[in-house]
Amino acid sequence: MDKYNRVYNFSAGPAVLPVEVLETARDEMLNYKNSGLSVMEMSHRSKIYDDIIKTAEKDLRELVGIPDNYKVLFLQGGAHLQFSMVPINLLKNGIADYIVTGQWAKKAYNEAKKYGKINKAATSEDKNFSYIPDCSNLDIDPQADYVYICENNTIYGTKFHTLPNAKGKTLVSDMSSCFLSEPIDITKYGLVFAGVQKNVGPAGVQVVIIKEDLLRDDLPHWCPTMLSYKIHADNNSLYNTPPAYGIYICSLVFDWLKKQGGLKKMKEINEKKAKILYDYLDNSKLFKGTVEKNSRSMMNVPFITGSDELDKKFIEEAKNQGLIQLKGHRTVSGMRASIYNAMPIEGVVALVEFMEKFEQENL
Repeated sequence: MDKYNRVYNFSAGPAVLPVEVLETARDEMLNYKNSGLSVMEMSHRSKIYDDIIKTAEKDLRELVGIPDNYKVLFLQGGAHLQFSMVPINLLKNGIADYIVTGQWAKKAYNEAKKYGKINKAATSEDKNFSYIPDCSNLDIDPQADYVYICENNTIYGTKFHTLPNAKGKTLVSDMSSCFLSEPIDITKYGLVFAGVQKNVGPAGVQVVIIKEDLLRDDLPHWCPTMLSYKIHADNNSLYNTPPAYGIYICSLVFDWLKKQGGLKKMKEINEKKAKILYDYLDNSKLFKGTVEKNSRSMMNVPFITGSDELDKKFIEEAKNQGLIQLKGHRTVSGMRASIYNAMPIEGVVALVEFMEKFEQENL
């Protein structure tokens, strides 16, 4: 634990934030940069807030390497709203292909079916989403407007390590639980979105990175103004009052990531953390990982003992040791450790040490 006696929070989201970011937010809470105001109180039309949101975009562009022909949007509504915004904005022919590898991709698929002919190009549902299917030669509809994936599956702990062959179609990715955990070649995508509450900031902000040629004036007449990417792009994410304080925290996280050495360095750190936990799981006589090895996520690690009673006991005893939010998602049970960027390596070590002790006492 740190000097504040904080627990190790393995929640899938809202998730752990860097202590340095929280300290800065604390110090600036009442009087941001001698403005006499908290960021919570200032107008989003003010010069001082304009500097905050512009710095956030600038730092994000620098971290990811976002080309000038992509727009960066800070929106509200979470990934669930993107499940609707994507098809509303991108369907021209009325056809799209979805790769369904988990709960959130399935929800996006079902939502998109309200707006067009949506094909299920591949799925891993046959094995409870425990792997990523081969997407090297999918039967993509020639008229498809885009191909959709959820790149990292928070609930099931799987990750696309090779992007699908979209056959020249626009690739759309929900990156909510892996965003900024490693370098991204944004030019391989037409649109990327991420709910920030997992790896970037507090709940309430959605980052969308979209190629300019996907912005449209000719949306259906029934499309609400607030669901148009072009409206938000034309107004630099300030069409209406944005989630101002959340964007400020994201900006602090972007700055923190730069100070850590950027996304290449974060990938090295995240791989090291994940290896500690996976190596233990691969050799444990009690605990077992639930994901096929070549599909494993660095961010979300689900595991089980094989006994519901032991799983429950483990979660309770871990909580007493300051290792919290280890209960698996309600749809899969077991345990899940989310080890996002801000989770220190000491937290993963503490978890494995406790798992070793629990194994010795319960075998």
